[in-house]
Amino acid sequence: MENTKVLYEAFTAKDPRFDGRFFVGVSSTGVYCRPVCRAKQAKIENCTFYPTAAEAEQAGYRPCLLCRPECAPGASITDAASNLVYRATRMLEKNCGSGQSLEKIAERLGYTGRHLRRVFTAEYHVPPVQYLQTCRLLLAKNLLSDTDLPVLDIAMTAGFGSLRRFNALFKTRYHLSPTALRRQTLEKKHMNVTLALGYRPPYPWEKILEFLAGRALNGVEVVKDNEYLRTAYFVTTEGKRIYGWVRVGHQQKANALTVTASETLLPVLPRVLARIRHLFDLYCDPDAVYKTLRTMNSIRSGLCVPGTRVPGCFDVFEMAVRAVLGQQITVKAARTIAARIVDVYGAPVQTGIEGLTRIFPLTKDIAAMGNIANNLGPLGVSSARSCTIYELARALAQGKIDFDLCARPEEEIKKLMNIRGIGSWTAQYIAMRAMEWPDAFLETDAGVKKALQPYTSKELLKMAEAWRPWRSYATVNLWNSL
Repeated sequence: MENTKVLYEAFTAKDPRFDGRFFVGVSSTGVYCRPVCRAKQAKIENCTFYPTAAEAEQAGYRPCLLCRPECAPGASITDAASNLVYRATRMLEKNCGSGQSLEKIAERLGYTGRHLRRVFTAEYHVPPVQYLQTCRLLLAKNLLSDTDLPVLDIAMTAGFGSLRRFNALFKTRYHLSPTALRRQTLEKKHMNVTLALGYRPPYPWEKILEFLAGRALNGVEVVKDNEYLRTAYFVTTEGKRIYGWVRVGHQQKANALTVTASETLLPVLPRVLARIRHLFDLYCDPDAVYKTLRTMNSIRSGLCVPGTRVPGCFDVFEMAVRAVLGQQITVKAARTIAARIVDVYGAPVQTGIEGLTRIFPLTKDIAAMGNIANNLGPLGVSSARSCTIYELARALAQGKIDFDLCARPEEEIKKLMNIRGIGSWTAQYIAMRAMEWPDAFLETDAGVKKALQPYTSKELLKMAEAWRPWRSYATVNLWNSL
């Protein structure tokens, strides 16, 4: 990486703003570290800087046991020169345990495997396959350090396919067997599957928890004891249905969230972690966002708060349906109607946790309903909104709309607005929370208008031009100001 002196200064300062944005290979020890590592400071002549853990490992370094690179925050969208490369890294992390081929992932991104390899290697100096292997190894290392799971289960969860293959690659890269690493780690093991996911501070945990608590769906979500809990449902690449639950807590001193998942979710653990990162906006670079949005404070002092996050979602269909239900009614009323739908059409699930009893209705089940107005009408859903939900379910089930790391959110927004009953507010809200689009803006939203009264919607839209490409964060700052 360029700017060695600047990066070394950040490493010396242990600046958390750079955590996960680069890694430091230390030639005197043979390990690579996060910028926040508290080990004895290495000399600059012994340091080499890498944009990814994969490149550090390709250079022959093994991960530091003290700072644990596997716990670093993921790369922000501001760190990748190419949008394709950013989406590819996210897709590789999310699917590292599925055994999905690179060609399939490239196809999912809309490119050939050859083009993806060329662009990825040009930016990160490692091929996508190397990056994928590092994702698997670091996930396995995290599980070895923080859980008591059998090594075979860890190998399968991380996507290695066989214990022999896992052991061989682990020893080659890290010069240790998995069991030897487990003996060396000092962390207290958890009986459940509990891992840490890092973020770049500041992080407004209480604000996000307050946001989610106000919208928590009976049977599906619970917010209590300063934690967020919910049910989960996945389908594996083999078509197997998997049900379970997750619990998310906060470790402020470690700049991390703790994620506990039921053991039933082990086969899809990378996908679980990806959804949690999305829901809690862990990829965010708060410093970059604030540099653009701090001009909001010239309108009113304290309007933009450093570290503000955009709450995402765990299930995109659930979020889209709730956005439709929330049109022109209060959050509380929309939550009540959504809870009725869950109670009638949500599949029951055993979690052993009070309040977590059902999963949100599946896309295909809603799409298969004959006369949806007759089904949802008695629950308080108007005929028009019932039809909108039905068309939305069909579009998602048929793959006509893409909410998952889509390359061009503006095009998906247009597709949404072609569905009768979905206007600009609904489409922008879905883009902001389901598509992870950082530049959505809801100029007609009641909360936004109230926060910036007496400006008109047209005036707000013009004003928000200065807040690109972070208008989603501007919107949340405006909501929080109320």
